[in-house]
Amino acid sequence: MKQLAKNLQSKLQNRKENHLYRSLGKTQAKEINFYSNDYLGFSKNSSISLKAEKILQQFHISQHGSTGSRLISGNHKLFQVTEEFIAHYHKEESALLFNSGYDANVGVLSSVPQRGDVILYDEFSHASIRDGIQLSSAKSYKFTHNNLADLELKLEKFSKSSQNIYVVTESVFSMDGDSPDLKKLVDICSNKNAFVIIDEAHALGVIGEKGEGLVQILGLEKNVFARVVTFGKALGAHGAGVIGSHQLCNFLINFAKSFIYTTSLAPHTVAIIYASYQFLAKTEQRKNLEKNISYFKSQIDAFQLNSKFIASVTPIQSFMISGNENALRLAKTLEENDISAKAILSPTVKMKEERIRICLNAQHTLDEINSLLQILKNY
Repeated sequence: MKQLAKNLQSKLQNRKENHLYRSLGKTQAKEINFYSNDYLGFSKNSSISLKAEKILQQFHISQHGSTGSRLISGNHKLFQVTEEFIAHYHKEESALLFNSGYDANVGVLSSVPQRGDVILYDEFSHASIRDGIQLSSAKSYKFTHNNLADLELKLEKFSKSSQNIYVVTESVFSMDGDSPDLKKLVDICSNKNAFVIIDEAHALGVIGEKGEGLVQILGLEKNVFARVVTFGKALGAHGAGVIGSHQLCNFLINFAKSFIYTTSLAPHTVAIIYASYQFLAKTEQRKNLEKNISYFKSQIDAFQLNSKFIASVTPIQSFMISGNENALRLAKTLEENDISAKAILSPTVKMKEERIRICLNAQHTLDEINSLLQILKNY
């Protein structure tokens, strides 16, 4: 039988009826893109492409595929050099490449916390964090978004009854664009000997003089157990890295299934990651991004739209519009004006917290920003 089972067909139909059905859309060449995570424009940077080709030549790599997992035939000297560069860039002992941020979060959280341990995670944590936690043998409890008082209460509750406590959060949240008081969070966890895991997916390349992320600019790297950085956003590449101690990375090589049982990244992808990191410290695009964020926020004020936006100093700016149908209608209006920004619907976010998620990048012009805000002003 090739047709879906009836209960699966029913689930799809239910999505359509509730305006939640997902499909792969087409990108129009002339549209103004306000949904991409390519914050610095690195995905189209020809200098990075040329540098990556030179790196492949330097390591005498001509093959297209990695041919196997890292533990079998898919390991190359280029992987080691890239991981060492990333570890040094982030002032850490070691780094380990994963095929995606999803794989990295699932790998760490499914393998490191053990039975008898407790995981405390921010309620707005990414799906990859939640899925990794579900695969873990540890018990897990969420704390109120960026509410350190709630975290502290839960730490106090479990600190005497658990083997180890792991606290998981993000330095920049993908839906709201906000950040926790990371220094205070780390201090609280240090006092309770809890292990801190930070997802820096949307901070890498954006925050810091060299785009090194929020953990580093706050000087917290020695007190953070593990960081996850992803390369498909500001670096314009693909894949992810877990940054931590030599012991952590060796443990993941031995126990993280999303690392062990998968074909490794292609050498060309690793070369792009290595090249992008080398451009990251010296790029002027980050200054352009900062200017666009500053201008956007000044115009929000000028257009008297402050009450409609979640406070954020990052490229992620969320325009709140309650109701899935209303959010979809606004997204359609933007599309009709050759502007593309994605509607984020419940249950991805809470009901009545639906929104248009705007991602600013270094290439946006002031006119493009004004065109977007002029339409939003009428809502």
